Amino acid sequence: MEAKNFVGIDVSKGALDISIVQDGNVILYTQVKNSPLQINSAIPRLLKQCKAAIEETLFCMEYTGIYSAPLLKWLQERKALIWMESGIHIKKSMGLTRGKSDKVDSNRIALFAFSNRHKVKYYVAPRPIIESLKALDAQRSRLVKAKFQLIRPVQEQKGFIDGAISKSVEKFAQKAVDEITRQISAVEKEIKRVIDSDDRLRNLYSIVTSVEGVGFVTAVYMLISTNEFISINDARKYACYSGVVPFEHSSGTSVRGKNRVSHVADKNAKKLLHMAALTVIQHKGELQDYYHRKVQEGKNKMCVLNAIRNKLILRIFSCVQRGEPFKKEYLYKVA
Repeated sequence: MEAKNFVGIDVSKGALDISIVQDGNVILYTQVKNSPLQINSAIPRLLKQCKAAIEETLFCMEYTGIYSAPLLKWLQERKALIWMESGIHIKKSMGLTRGKSDKVDSNRIALFAFSNRHKVKYYVAPRPIIESLKALDAQRSRLVKAKFQLIRPVQEQKGFIDGAISKSVEKFAQKAVDEITRQISAVEKEIKRVIDSDDRLRNLYSIVTSVEGVGFVTAVYMLISTNEFISINDARKYACYSGVVPFEHSSGTSVRGKNRVSHVADKNAKKLLHMAALTVIQHKGELQDYYHRKVQEGKNKMCVLNAIRNKLILRIFSCVQRGEPFKKEYLYKVA
């Protein structure tokens, strides 16, 4: 059903700032506590006040992680129309703006939804098992970060402080590092168990890791960031999402900049794809030959690696769409 009412919600840890737009005008603004009890009582009251049926109302908000969880749960239970959009997209689309507050932000989100209603992208909620994977992967990332925060200072201080002091510090740091390493291993086992418990995830994981250079961490992150290849099911869209696609920079006859990738991207996806590209060029095969050939032709090494990142994305999505693992022999026959 086409939306007639547009609700913009600025989500924070403690509160929801809500604006309602009808016919391009903000007709109501209020703030409610971000809790299931307040959401359940406030939103129906606000809709009734504006004579807006929930099935004819589009709820738009920015991605804010776990802070959106109570609101999303309430809306999903009522099969409401939901649009989740990145904050930077909303900000850029509004043109020149002045001032910022929670009230202003909620107004802008509601007006953004109204102005771009012909471009609406309805939110597809991830399954609970994907939410579980996301939480486990986030915990793994925190543990890995903590491990390197302990290791790096110990390594850097060697040769600059007394040897006995350095050894003493290293001994205590190593105990913590060993425990964190065990925790990382335990989290990874749980992630693998969760994947193996679900037929679809197990099959997708097998397909993604069949692509040369793609390992456990990259495959898990791709399952999460694509919502198991439902929310993002096109290779070019994921390449753009991960900051791999180079964009033209030119204007008139005077500006002729080099094509370059955008910084508006999922930096973690880009980093993992970069590591996958570095791995694949270490092994004999088509991509290693491609890398050396392009470098010998004078191409910048980072540009070549970026092209390989793009090729890996294309291979992964092609295999997922076919529902078959990557076949290296078939590739050489084609070549």
